[in-house]
Amino acid sequence: MDFAFDARTEELRAQLLAFMDEFVYPAEAVAEEQRAALASPWDTPAVVEELKAEARRQGLWNLFLPDAEYGAGLTNLQYAPLAEITGRSPHLAPTALNCAAPDTGNMEVLAQFADEAQKKQWLEPLLAGEIRSAFAMTEPEVASSDATNITTHIERDGDDYVVTGRKWYISGAMNPDCKIFIVMGKTDPDGPDIRRQQSMVLVPRDTPGVTVKRAMRVFGYEDHSHGGHAEVVFDHARVPVSNLVGEEGGGFAIAQARLGPGRIHHCMRLIGMAERAIELMCRRAVSRQAFGKALAQQGVVHNWIADARVTVEQLRLLVLKTAWLMDTVGNRGAHTEIQAIKIATPRAVVDIIDRAIQLHGAGGVSQDFPLAELYAAARTLMIADGPDEVHQRSLARRELKKYL
Repeated sequence: MDFAFDARTEELRAQLLAFMDEFVYPAEAVAEEQRAALASPWDTPAVVEELKAEARRQGLWNLFLPDAEYGAGLTNLQYAPLAEITGRSPHLAPTALNCAAPDTGNMEVLAQFADEAQKKQWLEPLLAGEIRSAFAMTEPEVASSDATNITTHIERDGDDYVVTGRKWYISGAMNPDCKIFIVMGKTDPDGPDIRRQQSMVLVPRDTPGVTVKRAMRVFGYEDHSHGGHAEVVFDHARVPVSNLVGEEGGGFAIAQARLGPGRIHHCMRLIGMAERAIELMCRRAVSRQAFGKALAQQGVVHNWIADARVTVEQLRLLVLKTAWLMDTVGNRGAHTEIQAIKIATPRAVVDIIDRAIQLHGAGGVSQDFPLAELYAAARTLMIADGPDEVHQRSLARRELKKYL
């Protein structure tokens, strides 16, 4: 593995850093001010659309898609340092570049599994940033960390599928620009293979029987900039059979294909979040005094900053190794490393942000700094895309097989 980035990556990295300094960071406060004046907090502030237009003008668009037919054609290794930079402003930068979850995973699903008509209707406007999307898998009544538990029914009725079920924490669904749900449910609930019972169908938001009931809060935040995390009810929502993604019984496999890239993208951005926390920690340490000297002169602060730097460098190398493996041996070949970064990165970044909050005192939990929101986002990722314990269980089993 070559630790030097290629010329294209370095060029895009420099361009993106300049874009962040000139456009994104100044827009953070503007976006909040504009959102407060909107008729609905779920509407998109004008400055976000301005950022999207500028990013597209500069060619900083759809960087996450390795398929050059749809995206920038970057490898995972090339995308990693770029995603890290966007993680420094996780509620604004990924959206500005059309690289925000859950749209990224949904676009990957459509690019890989959708038919041409589905791509024309849904993938193309998503690639253009004209609409948003949501992935409806998690349910409140079952442990959705085990996808075979899903209870939503997708029943065939002539030329239609009828979708019935209740989902929650459906990211992005509160945004009025969210026009399409990729819904995972069971088409064969009594089938002998529990991993072939599930399928995925495309359900437009305006389908009769679809109700976006409420926004679910995350540590008290409604996460407006992300489009919220909604509870959604599908009450005999009827869609054509042609809305099936892939094949019947293929939902579990599609979900696994979707989650691999999604997990590493989250970890890439988490490193950027940690870097922002370290920067804020250092600025605070040199600008504040306590007990007669600057915080930067306190020994415990030295320890926090040093430990944070060592941790970030370790995490970055593991994420880059994982990206390289995904590029060279595929997602299946990188399975162990994907699980390792999913376990290690959120946990470590939560600790770094927690130290930064401690250093800021009351300011750390306030709205005057981004730390509280960064903490909520990072802590949530210890649950999202499969809780850490599920990945630890699987990773341990792989290790033990070597000795059985």
